[in-house]
Amino acid sequence: MNIHHTRTGRGKPLLLVHGLGGSINSWNTISPALAQTREVIALDLPGHGQTVAQADSGTFDGLARSLDDWLGKQGFTAIDMVGSSMGARLVLEMARRGRAGAVVALDPGGFWQGWERTFFRTTISASIALVRALRPALPVLSGNIAGRTALMLQLSARPWALNPALISDELKSLADTRTFDALVSDLANGANQQGPANTHAPVVIGWGRQDRLCLPQQAGRAMAAFPSATLHWFERSGHFPMWDQPEETVRLILNATRIPPVD
Repeated sequence: MNIHHTRTGRGKPLLLVHGLGGSINSWNTISPALAQTREVIALDLPGHGQTVAQADSGTFDGLARSLDDWLGKQGFTAIDMVGSSMGARLVLEMARRGRAGAVVALDPGGFWQGWERTFFRTTISASIALVRALRPALPVLSGNIAGRTALMLQLSARPWALNPALISDELKSLADTRTFDALVSDLANGANQQGPANTHAPVVIGWGRQDRLCLPQQAGRAMAAFPSATLHWFERSGHFPMWDQPEETVRLILNATRIPPVD
């Protein structure tokens, strides 16, 4: 299958995998800095951005299959990966399958229990319904501090400080993702993410202390599934550390995926 992707920078390849309803543009806050020392490969998952959905793209397993197949066709062996939210779960799944090098998973989904599943499904479904209803007005609302704060409070610890163009693009991407509802249902009702990682490279799980979607208590379950991983707390971040704390996120990624010195 064809997965739309971009390549920028030079150096050791680094794959960026966005979250539910996102796109390549979700990484705009950090990809230029990463591209100074790495070849940054950012993709649109099937059903997102410019990549056409496959028959199974409304499920996590379907997205994992597509990503796994694409990695093989591109000849990527043990490529370093960074993922956000659902994309963070995908890169952890690639690590479990032995398909990844170093991995940085930012606020991964797939570790909720009990009422947290209902919380995820109901809150994200309500948010997307509002975004769809307001779609024609999103550029104006995103450019207004009060509007931006109201729309992004669940996902950001500092929504008023976010770039209006970034938020407008992200919200339009959410509204336009046709597999969104199917994925929400599958993620909320499906099995939790399994581990452990099948790699000797570093695995780092980053979590925002103020995450209001994938709640901070889920970090302990992620660490139990991936016991060889290192946990990094973003003290002043919500669900998207690359938005709330871009400089800290870049440092974490480069440190976790750094090339070992040659003896």
